[in-house]
Amino acid sequence: MSNKEPSEIRGGKIILQDPNAKPRTPGERAFLSRPEGAPVYHGFRLIEETRTDGWCFGAITAFEDPGGCDYGDGFVVAPDGSRAGLMWAFGDFPIREAVAPDERRWGVYEVPFPKLVRTVEDLVECFRSVLPELQRIHRQVRGGSAG
Repeated sequence: MSNKEPSEIRGGKIILQDPNAKPRTPGERAFLSRPEGAPVYHGFRLIEETRTDGWCFGAITAFEDPGGCDYGDGFVVAPDGSRAGLMWAFGDFPIREAVAPDERRWGVYEVPFPKLVRTVEDLVECFRSVLPELQRIHRQVRGGSAG
């Protein structure tokens, strides 16, 4: 992954910030000082390699690990620009709602990744494995036919 500038460690995971995101208050971190009108998860990175039919995974925590990363935090951006949080973990379980939809996002979901994540390529594969169910949830919560 390019422009790797890890941030602080939180809960044992390195937070990945978007170096181009501007904070509301100069000198603060963008994800802690979201500008007026900025979307939820502003300040975290979109992983462009995951972009699929207008859907994109955003990383909150670092995921590249030669030994295999088995969990992390992220978000998904739908083609309409709306967002939902993702708490992903290696495993085989149904996608579960962790936080109900609200005015900022269409929920937060626990999602299973079918393999450990070592590389961006692994992340792409894992994201695409859960994307059809996320698209279904998005249609159910937001209406319409995005994806």
